[in-house]
Amino acid sequence: MNKLLATLALSVAAVAAPALADPPKGFEARVEAVRQKAGVPGMAIAIVEGGKTTLARGWGIRKLGTTDKVDAHTIFMIGSTGKAITTAALATLVDSGKIGWDDKVVDHIPWFQMYDPWVTREMTVRDLLVHRSGLGLGQGDLLMVPRGSLSRAETVKRIRYLKPATSFRSSYAYDNILYIVAGQLIEEVTGQSWEDYVREHVFGAAGMLDGITDDAHHFANPNRAWPHAKIGGTIRGLADLQVLDERDQLGRAGAPAGMIGLSATDMATWLKIQLAHGALPDGKGRLFSEAASAEMWAPVTPMPIHGWPGPLAALTPTYLGYALGWEVQDYAGHQILWHAGGLFGSVSVVVLIPEKNVGFGIELNSEDSIARLGLMYELLDHYLGQPPHDWPAKFEAFVKQRLDGAAAAVTSKAATPAGVGPSLPADRYTGTYVDPWYGRLVIGKDAKGLTVDFTTTPNMRGRLEHWQYDSFIARFDDKGIEPAYLSFALDADGAVKTITLKPVSPLADFSFDYQDLLFTPAPAGK
Repeated sequence: MNKLLATLALSVAAVAAPALADPPKGFEARVEAVRQKAGVPGMAIAIVEGGKTTLARGWGIRKLGTTDKVDAHTIFMIGSTGKAITTAALATLVDSGKIGWDDKVVDHIPWFQMYDPWVTREMTVRDLLVHRSGLGLGQGDLLMVPRGSLSRAETVKRIRYLKPATSFRSSYAYDNILYIVAGQLIEEVTGQSWEDYVREHVFGAAGMLDGITDDAHHFANPNRAWPHAKIGGTIRGLADLQVLDERDQLGRAGAPAGMIGLSATDMATWLKIQLAHGALPDGKGRLFSEAASAEMWAPVTPMPIHGWPGPLAALTPTYLGYALGWEVQDYAGHQILWHAGGLFGSVSVVVLIPEKNVGFGIELNSEDSIARLGLMYELLDHYLGQPPHDWPAKFEAFVKQRLDGAAAAVTSKAATPAGVGPSLPADRYTGTYVDPWYGRLVIGKDAKGLTVDFTTTPNMRGRLEHWQYDSFIARFDDKGIEPAYLSFALDADGAVKTITLKPVSPLADFSFDYQDLLFTPAPAGK
């Protein structure tokens, strides 16, 4: 009976599987043209169709100022597209009976706490992965952005001080910090760090031989793409492209949220496994079970739909939900699973079209949405039989409008502050201030004026420029760190009572979650 059913199932699958369509004609030349026009130093693309790799190669260079070419084995940092890899690691533990998707987190990490004791008791493994915890967008990210000094365990311990923005399971808000908890859970259950477990039980088991999870393996591989960004202008994105410090996207507690490096070759393998619902490409086993695949692809949290404007309106979905490390939506009448990824200096996107048995991944070593999303939708149109559109050109116009508008807003604000204040002499603002989840902020003074040091974040130091009233702008020595408004509130005696913050740029990455901070003077002697 089993043999007969298996034979019938294979026959049905063979009939149902679509014929290979191959990438669009002239696609490789098209990628190079888009890359050059967008000013992207290097990129790589993998395409899988019907279980076969139809494209896995690179374009451009790994680092500005060199001639080192990107190839199929160049590793790129893939950002939050790696959340699905952390989820797959958890799936291997579900398959082995060591955890369940709906296990309580405290049953595996007894010291884990959320702000609310009831939420602490009710939080499940599934809840860690679907952005419905009640935390705000990117809340807590400053513990690891742009770089961190805390261990993963210490980062998890500080979550108890993050006040929720909404009630538990009531709405969607993207976070990274609970994927850090997922990584810590893997260590608590297996005794292996997330880095070692993923390298052995995901990359090793899958044959993803280029994949990296930590600093040591990253820096040991010379065939790696360096990060690039346009920083130092009015806002991020309006300046000359420059090479960033690799250390700003590696070796931090936040790795389970997406600090993974993959080559185009590895990406093709990963796509094949996903489209085969966990089966390995060589046919000799599985990375995870069919049941685990179904769980990971099932939408859990409804996501708000924000329509694309004008020429991009056709990209607006009619439904959108977050599964376990994947977004699920429709495009042109077909369901797709996808996820974007971004770290400072690197972006990516991974897309699955299950009904066509097609998947692709796009990796870039710069912060460019024009090439990433433009080529994504050109490929989607090709595989879904839609009329071709010059999506990169449409995204170019959209991005330019956003950048110009943000720059104008910042310039306007900076040009017209009220000519009032500050209320106190500079010495009265100095001191050590603490936020329960972030830690210490030190306001100092030297011959040039007030200084600021976010002590939890290595080298996050700069100067305070008076803006208006008792508000200052923190401009950091590292131009890659978003400037922030610091507003001092005074008590009736003229002493600093609190410091609140918000980003200067309206386009600042949400991981600069300054608005979630509330500093108060440190107790005397501490």
